[in-house]
Amino acid sequence: MSRVYRTVHDLKGFSLKSCASMPEPTGVLMCPPDHYDVVDVKNPFMAGQAGSVNRGLARRQWEDVKAAFERAGKPVDLIEPLPGLEDMVFCANQTFVGVTPRMERVCLLGQMRHSSRRREVPAFAAYFQSRGYRVASLKDPAVLFEGAGDAVWHPSKRLIWGGHGFRTEPEAYEEVSRLFDAPVVLLKLVNERFYHLDTCFCPLTSEAVLIYPSAFDAASLELILKIFPVVLTAGETEAVRRMACNAAVVDSRAAIVQRGSPSVARHMAVMGLEVIEVDTTEFIKAGGSVYCLKMFTY
Repeated sequence: MSRVYRTVHDLKGFSLKSCASMPEPTGVLMCPPDHYDVVDVKNPFMAGQAGSVNRGLARRQWEDVKAAFERAGKPVDLIEPLPGLEDMVFCANQTFVGVTPRMERVCLLGQMRHSSRRREVPAFAAYFQSRGYRVASLKDPAVLFEGAGDAVWHPSKRLIWGGHGFRTEPEAYEEVSRLFDAPVVLLKLVNERFYHLDTCFCPLTSEAVLIYPSAFDAASLELILKIFPVVLTAGETEAVRRMACNAAVVDSRAAIVQRGSPSVARHMAVMGLEVIEVDTTEFIKAGGSVYCLKMFTY
């Protein structure tokens, strides 16, 4: 059954409390930055950054992010980086994974906008298939869908937030809803610096979310305010320069976030989260921070 909500008027009869519970992820998948670089411009962060990556520093920063997930209690598994796939380090985009109400682990493959990133997907398909996931694809190969960069699970609930506007097309979410047997709330992105939902929308707990409001259209903001009892906002400097909304929250108890985001860190601490600060500045050059560097697994 497909249930996709586009406006607050569609929410008649919907209640967050009525959403079934969803197990928390058991681990994290990351890709070592062996081939990471900025070679072209796929988003505004990448403009002028070609050839600027400090490989040694990027490796140290990536290791610190990996250690932060392990400190937060999530074991990290690795996928082998492939030559010529400089963006493969950003593991959030190639797939969207979760469990169905029957506890079947499912991996939905991404259909990436940029041709260079489409070549990353088969390696992730093989990884998840080898670990017992049911691997699925959208029926229409022309529909764009950039995995967990735009599709975000609500903490501990069987509810998916679906971003669209730059990298993913809204038509994808009817199938996402059916495949995972979960309702989807659509959020339209309107600011090119926030090209994926995970850059401007960070659920902290089941009741609280951190957002950058200017990334969304009015109807999407209404939906967020209607469903989340607590909506916290990031300022422009922290949201853009620090990519603070691209933090990764572990089990609604720890938040791994780019260093130098004091207002966002205070928001997280007030919500009872342990704040773990890391430096991802080499990866922000390509438009990604903590959340982009991982895929939660089940």
